[in-house]
Amino acid sequence: MNSDLTVIGSTEYLSIEGIDHVPAKIDTGADSSSIWVSDLDVSESGTLSFVLFDKNSVFYTGEKIERQNFSVLVVRSSTGHEEIRYRTELSFVLGGKPLKSQFTLSSREKNHFPILIGRKTLANHFLVDVSIRHVEKPTNPRTPTLNAELKADPYKFHQKHFNH
Repeated sequence: MNSDLTVIGSTEYLSIEGIDHVPAKIDTGADSSSIWVSDLDVSESGTLSFVLFDKNSVFYTGEKIERQNFSVLVVRSSTGHEEIRYRTELSFVLGGKPLKSQFTLSSREKNHFPILIGRKTLANHFLVDVSIRHVEKPTNPRTPTLNAELKADPYKFHQKHFNH
């Protein structure tokens, strides 16, 4: 084992592009890293512009970031859905280490974490200890109600939610 690797947990806070204490999910099952952006556009001159997060996020600053150097990536979700995303390099600090890495740009407003850190970013820098969580994942408020409904009548629950 490489002793130069920093141990991090499955959830961490990081600083990215000057925005501090942003929660991130560390996902060793994902190849690439992803970040929540809004106001994504490409100008006629070929400049990619975007804003980190969106107005519904406490991390939103409204500051427009522009990049000449960017690419695209086809991302496939665990359900098989494919999506074309822009990808560019961003600077961040994780586990006390200042780094630069490629991030795909997407809407993550429905995700619990605005940033996902994948394997390519983690490689040669970090060891992930999944027993460590520096950020608690919020519980979906619907879960207790759904479990009560399931317990009351499993058959009726199944018919309602799984037989469309």
